[in-house]
Amino acid sequence: MSEYEFLTASEPFSLRYEKLKELIAGAQRIVFFGGAGVSTGSGIPDFRSKNGLYYNMPEEYGEVEPEYMLSHKCLYTQPELFYTFYRAVMDVRSYKPNAVHKYLAKLEKQGKMEAVVTQNIDMLHEAAGTMKLFKIHGTIAKNHCCSCGKVWGKDYIFDDTDPIPRCACGGMVRPNVVLYGEPLPPDQFRGAKEAIWKADLLIVCGTSLTVEPAAGLVSEYNGENMVIINEQPTKYDQWADVVFHEDMNEIFGKLKEMEDDI
Repeated sequence: MSEYEFLTASEPFSLRYEKLKELIAGAQRIVFFGGAGVSTGSGIPDFRSKNGLYYNMPEEYGEVEPEYMLSHKCLYTQPELFYTFYRAVMDVRSYKPNAVHKYLAKLEKQGKMEAVVTQNIDMLHEAAGTMKLFKIHGTIAKNHCCSCGKVWGKDYIFDDTDPIPRCACGGMVRPNVVLYGEPLPPDQFRGAKEAIWKADLLIVCGTSLTVEPAAGLVSEYNGENMVIINEQPTKYDQWADVVFHEDMNEIFGKLKEMEDDI
């Protein structure tokens, strides 16, 4: 048993960082569970932090809640509002992977990563090279027609100039993302659950663990060690072997640089 067991966020950073390196080195089936905070290092705002979307809404939307504008109800009852907002805040095609995405892809190449489970829809894990990926909130990479089911590429909705994007058949084209009020894709959720169950190290990063049912996946973990990296405390901090409330990009940047020097 390590001398650094159960290090809270109040312990010296150096001890926690050494513990993280030790856990990664000793693991064979790592699962990374990431939220919106993972992509902030690429310049994409998250949702609930002080710099996030919920606290910095464009003035033209007044008091309308962002949850509503990204909801199933808004899409089908006020589609023009939905697409105006979606195009304004969800077009992240120009952003690039950061240190977190790149380090995880490296772990996969080393054969240590069982899977990455992401709540993000931004395609940055794919761009970094990760292959074993469960996208439990969908992706902007694809869109589909609500009438005939035809699949359209990632650019179709963002580049279309019509207020409501239409398929060749005339049906409305919607993004392949999970909106508020919709269930998670069963295949992705099931795969994520199975991967977490098999893991011997779970790294939870950039998520407040407040949105269900995605957050409940953490409770499925039955492995030996868990690490939580998030700027704010989470309800699962007490169960983690080591907790970081520091900038994840600095942590993963150090890990990647260390391996690059080997």
